[in-house]
Amino acid sequence: MFSSIKVNARSKPKAVIVGVFKGQSLDQDTKSHDSDGSIAALVKGSDSCADTGSVTTLFPSDGHQAVFVLGLGDKSSFDVASLRNAGGALGRAISKAGVTSVEFALSGAMSKLSKKAQVNPFDAGTMLGEGFGLVSWSYDDLRGTATTVTKHPALTLTGSHAKFDDGFKRGLGFAEGSNIARTLSQTPPNIATPMWMANECKKIARNSGMKCTVMSGKKLEDEKMTGLINVGKASENGPCLIRMEYTPARGKSKAPIVLVGKTMTYDSGGLSIKISGGMVGMKRDKDGGCGVIGAMHIIANVIKPNRPVIALLAAAENSISDEAYRPDDVIEFRNGVTVEVTNTDAEGRLVMADALCWACEKESPEFVVDMATLTGGVVVALGSPFAGLWSNDDAIAQKFIDAGQQTSERVWRLPLDPEYSKLMKSPIADILNSAPVREAHPIQGAAFLEHFVDEGVKWAHVDIAGTHATKSAKGPINPGPTGFGARLLAQVVENG
Repeated sequence: MFSSIKVNARSKPKAVIVGVFKGQSLDQDTKSHDSDGSIAALVKGSDSCADTGSVTTLFPSDGHQAVFVLGLGDKSSFDVASLRNAGGALGRAISKAGVTSVEFALSGAMSKLSKKAQVNPFDAGTMLGEGFGLVSWSYDDLRGTATTVTKHPALTLTGSHAKFDDGFKRGLGFAEGSNIARTLSQTPPNIATPMWMANECKKIARNSGMKCTVMSGKKLEDEKMTGLINVGKASENGPCLIRMEYTPARGKSKAPIVLVGKTMTYDSGGLSIKISGGMVGMKRDKDGGCGVIGAMHIIANVIKPNRPVIALLAAAENSISDEAYRPDDVIEFRNGVTVEVTNTDAEGRLVMADALCWACEKESPEFVVDMATLTGGVVVALGSPFAGLWSNDDAIAQKFIDAGQQTSERVWRLPLDPEYSKLMKSPIADILNSAPVREAHPIQGAAFLEHFVDEGVKWAHVDIAGTHATKSAKGPINPGPTGFGARLLAQVVENG
């Protein structure tokens, strides 16, 4: 949609954005942009033009600059978060109109809000910046000679307030993290192998002042990373554990927050092979890790918190060969827990177990969160509006709920109770990797992972299987990968 978006207070815009509330007369600022009376006529003739997030494009008859009329809904129920979706709608309208520079003139409309409901210009800019940034993502990297690729123009925006401009830049930064996650998700498995993902992490770390190290081959054996070894050994593309580290200028002595991401670059199901169309889209089984990588970009480039943050990405490809691990195998992990394999398609929790063990033993974390496309059961339970959340600490759970509301990457807490652990008991080992019953299916995944979190370590698990991709446009997100979790995790870190 746009190749780039920048804020430039000195630009000469070719269009202007004004806002209107339902049932409200035009403010003086908006009137000043109504050169031929078309805005007033629009508002008088159609109340729907003020619906939340609606955008009407006007080209004044007197040849003045184009006008984008943004509907702000009912003044009494206005929510600044609605501007994120509005940013997406504006981006689509501006692109369709072929405009490459635009000025925001929303302050007049916003002045109609009561003092209690007044919107901070920084917050308004942030929401609009996220919307513009998210809607501008595209992936044309693999188009060949049989496709005519649309050239996306650059967009220049002029704000009406310095704090608004700062907020808009922040919003673009958050969106960039999500878009990095979306690009990684979209990259096909013949390119995005575990080691390719590791190299991409190294590039991101190098450009953001972070450290990145990769554990593979014999090092995995030395560290007894048995989940990664067993899941990845059937593929010619070997597994690895990627560690990214953000170190602040101050606050180095604080305990780090550790983000763990499931990064299955492709999942065939292994010997428990997926059937019918079940393999299509399995390049996205890495989306938990993609979200963590996007979050690290935001943390290092936008938030820059005064505390360390570490990412652990368990990367592997679940393939099929005579080397493949099998149902009935028993695997012993580095913390001594033994797991009976009943289903090789429940592989993500095995590689995550390695990373969780490492996080608890090696990183001395303040708390650990893992994010994964872990279960189809969470899709049945929650659909796509919410990701599933489990936590052994109420305060940590609330951090995620609050951050979910701030970013619109919402989570719903589900129970984590010893009764569910009984479902995972094995007759010959400690636990099963997949229970033979479907009841409480998404909770089974959390109950399994909890066995690899040391007692006393605060931990949360986020299952994004229902939220990591969409088949239809949702707000500023077009069909495809959503980058879910990048902004959520970054917001949790910023909130502290």
